[in-house]
Amino acid sequence: MTYTPSPVAVILFIVFVLFVIVLSSILGRRTKSAQSYFAAGGTIHWSVNGIAFAGDYLSAASFLGICGMIATAGYDGFLYSIGYLAGWVVALFVVAEPMKRLGKYTFTDALDSKFNSKGIQLMAAISTLVVSMCYLIPQMVGAGALVTPLLGLPHYVGVVMVGGIVIFIVATAGMTSTTYVQFLKGGLLIIFSTVLVIMVCHHGLSKKPYTDYHDFRTLTATATPDGSLVLADTVGKVLTVHDAGGQKFAKVEMDGSVDWWQVVETTEGVRLEETLSVTKTADGAVLYNGAPKADGKFYQVGHMSRIVVDGKEVESTGPLSPWEFLSLVNEGEVVCFPKAAFTDGGDKVAVHYQKLVSGKRVMRPGLKFKVDKGAKLSDKLNFISLMLALFFGTSALPHILIRYYTVPSARCARKSTIVAIAAIGFFYVLTLFMGIGAMVNGVLDVESSNMSAPLLARLFGIPLFAVISAIAFATVLGTVSGLIVAASGAVAHDLMDRYLRIEMSDRGKVMAGKIAAVSVGIVAIFLGIIFKGMNVSFLVGLAFAVAASANLPAILMLLFWKKTTAKGIAASILVGMVSALTIIMLSPSMFERYGLGKSAAPIPLDNPGIISIPLSFLALVIVSLMTQKKDAAA
Repeated sequence: MTYTPSPVAVILFIVFVLFVIVLSSILGRRTKSAQSYFAAGGTIHWSVNGIAFAGDYLSAASFLGICGMIATAGYDGFLYSIGYLAGWVVALFVVAEPMKRLGKYTFTDALDSKFNSKGIQLMAAISTLVVSMCYLIPQMVGAGALVTPLLGLPHYVGVVMVGGIVIFIVATAGMTSTTYVQFLKGGLLIIFSTVLVIMVCHHGLSKKPYTDYHDFRTLTATATPDGSLVLADTVGKVLTVHDAGGQKFAKVEMDGSVDWWQVVETTEGVRLEETLSVTKTADGAVLYNGAPKADGKFYQVGHMSRIVVDGKEVESTGPLSPWEFLSLVNEGEVVCFPKAAFTDGGDKVAVHYQKLVSGKRVMRPGLKFKVDKGAKLSDKLNFISLMLALFFGTSALPHILIRYYTVPSARCARKSTIVAIAAIGFFYVLTLFMGIGAMVNGVLDVESSNMSAPLLARLFGIPLFAVISAIAFATVLGTVSGLIVAASGAVAHDLMDRYLRIEMSDRGKVMAGKIAAVSVGIVAIFLGIIFKGMNVSFLVGLAFAVAASANLPAILMLLFWKKTTAKGIAASILVGMVSALTIIMLSPSMFERYGLGKSAAPIPLDNPGIISIPLSFLALVIVSLMTQKKDAAA
């Protein structure tokens, strides 16, 4: 897409960033001790901490990624919301109060509270860094995706900008400023997402979503005996035809340019339907619908092709209640734009073509996750693996766990978790309406599903788009801040202070944490640029899988199995982390990222949880049983 920045959005963005910087500077003057830097002194009220929990957890994956996935995959995208929320049940009933009682600053403190083990200190610190880095990547990718439409700047500029601001936030006031940034953005995100859903329902459904929507053209063609195609009139010439995954595409020269059209064969003949195509030519140029991107021929898409009210087909509905909105989408038909890719000579071509999908198909599982008829065993295992990671990963994320140390007591930890569940659950219900609203209102950018929610807001005016975009940017800031605090605590407190026993004053620990925050931020910037274009929910799902594999078995067995030993915990973390990362690196999605093709991947699973989580439990049990006497003697 070609975006034109809005002055209103730019001004609002600048105001928000300045506010965050001033707030961090003020709070930074009060941050003197290690406890105030890493855990806000344990003085945060449980209600503030509950909303900050939501602000920390509702990351770019929740707002940008899930909305984008629902907009492109329907109900399957909403399954991420269900999985993310379900994980809080484990956090509430299993983890919240014990983590507060056992720990001081970090996740490592809790695991090592009974042992004082070098192995646990090292493994838990490395796990915190790895999980934080895996989670940081999608946040930075989301930042880059936002800055393009908001400020008209390239992706890498957005990543560098977010990295720089967050490094300043964390390096000045640590967890205190991070908490209040998260509280602010958590509250604003829920309020304005509610406003956006109200606007979507008031707008209703229409076959012509808005005045600028592009009507896709159709050409009539005739198949010759030799299998080639000839256009029925003289508007152009068919050059070649490609078959990609059962879909045929014709390369058509027309009006001085060359573009790709989908070949649709019916009993009445052959027709060519306009598509959205991105061609990377052999000489390095990129063409959008056969022209440079600046020509603006690459359109926003997605709409209802059929709307049925009381058994009659209508053009539009007018305002609807939330239940009527979902019901009418379910009864109608949606035009989706799946992707096909192939090679034409030395050019790499990606074509987004029109596909009519029943509303019932959109509103039930199956568009993305193949779990119904025709699904392979690997497809079903992949889905189960993802749900395991989302359910068990929440209560094992280091940046979530450290929030329990910011409140005064275990009771406050439990109460703040309840507030978080209420706020997060309400928001995730809103994501279904925002995602479906983007799908049917002609605002999808097929190159970046992450932009679905902000582009939906732009449909209702630049002011709302400006506010939503600024809040989305704040969403990234809040989550990245929490992640970098967790990572800096792992370096300064877990590795330097406890593992290496480096003598440091309280002020020295704070300084070490700030240096670590800068270093982690720089690495996150680099990775955010590399992973440009990947859906942030998918990337966060991988971070959840690593957390669930490396951390959760250790937490659960420490709390509920008396025979757990220090070496068992260290082995569990190592095996879970290494197995999860290995499976991810050898997965079909990563092989596609390497440019090798999904079929070349040696492991058919994208999500490692179904293998790596049991392996982690098994390693802990076996090693603990083997080291009972040694541990007792120690």
